[in-house]
Amino acid sequence: MDFQLSDLLTIGLLVVLEGLLSADNALVLAILVLSLPRRDQRKALRYGIVGAFAFRILAILLVLHLLAVSWIKLLGGAYLFYLVWKHFWGSSGADRRKPKPAKPWMGLSAFWATVVKVELTDVVFAVDSILVAVAMSPKTWVVITGGVIGIVMMRLVIGQLLRLVRRYPALVDAAFIIIAWVAIKLIVEYANSMHWIDFHINKWWSFGLIVAIFGAGYLYALRQGPVEDIDDDASALLGDQRRS
Repeated sequence: MDFQLSDLLTIGLLVVLEGLLSADNALVLAILVLSLPRRDQRKALRYGIVGAFAFRILAILLVLHLLAVSWIKLLGGAYLFYLVWKHFWGSSGADRRKPKPAKPWMGLSAFWATVVKVELTDVVFAVDSILVAVAMSPKTWVVITGGVIGIVMMRLVIGQLLRLVRRYPALVDAAFIIIAWVAIKLIVEYANSMHWIDFHINKWWSFGLIVAIFGAGYLYALRQGPVEDIDDDASALLGDQRRS
């Protein structure tokens, strides 16, 4: 293994980058598992995190071929737009902020259908994440180390997001606005890869926009007031996140 002190700095930067830019990933995964009963949410997240590890490592091994499958971003963006449409126009008023119970899908139980959706979302974000990481370092072990630590950070973020969304349901609307932005970003990146447009979205600017939307949504949710229904299952989930 070719080790240099500069590799440690690169790993540190990758961890920070993964932690910051995975805010949108964490938010999408949190929304997906929110439809499950609380006793199943932590189990679905566990599968999701395992999938995130596996797909990122696979993406590193296949990095030279990723551009050829950039259509994954197009499908991912379309799916996220579908989630946004379903949220804002599939229901009305405060009802849209209540988690919809997960439903069976393609012969799978509600739980496994949710896990599959989480894993498919992981694939989309793995492609995006690894292309950024490989651009920072050509060393596979550096990219894997930074990515793995970053995913652990993302899991901690998901736990906190779930707690906030449960306590302040008004945050759900802001979450779906962010998801809409993530969909736009994925489609723009796909259009760039196809040379249809010459416009690149700065990832730090994108992160700033996500923070601004979430901050505005949080302030609005505070004015609406909390819902005092965080039960022992929620606390157990958060405790599991901290111990992991």
